[in-house]
Amino acid sequence: MPTLIRLIDGRYETADDVFTDVADEDVTPDAGAVILSLARFQAEGDALISAGRRVGVRIQSDEEVEALAYDLPRLALVALVFPKYRDGRAYTSARLLRQRLGFTGEVRAVGDVLREQAGFMVRCGFDSFAPADGSTPAEWAHAAGRFRHVYQRGADARAPVFEERASDGL
Repeated sequence: MPTLIRLIDGRYETADDVFTDVADEDVTPDAGAVILSLARFQAEGDALISAGRRVGVRIQSDEEVEALAYDLPRLALVALVFPKYRDGRAYTSARLLRQRLGFTGEVRAVGDVLREQAGFMVRCGFDSFAPADGSTPAEWAHAAGRFRHVYQRGADARAPVFEERASDGL
């Protein structure tokens, strides 16, 4: 199991994962927090949430996060899958979750997650990461903060360079 790194109050920390990732063919555990596929959540999610369980949903890159719009206030986590590092659809999903759908729970990057992607993931709204390359929190923090300036607005609320220049009177 890869290390779970969480962004907490601006710091990257190793975290225990309290969620059990349940495959579609597996039996749902009797207790504890679970992560289900979108299809399985649509079939079993109401019963689990009604039972007081913390539930997360795993969204594949070819699935639309908008399918969760109604259920987002009841979810603890949305895990967005990167099937390959070069497949960027999860970035769009994270941005939609944060900015259009107003999701305030945990958005986790899973799959082929590499530290070179850290800065882009944070800008799109991810706040937890399961790096496939064995990155440590210190390495992740270094990669996420590598570039001082950004050129457009993102979910991380960093000021774009044109705003910095305007405030400096340039």
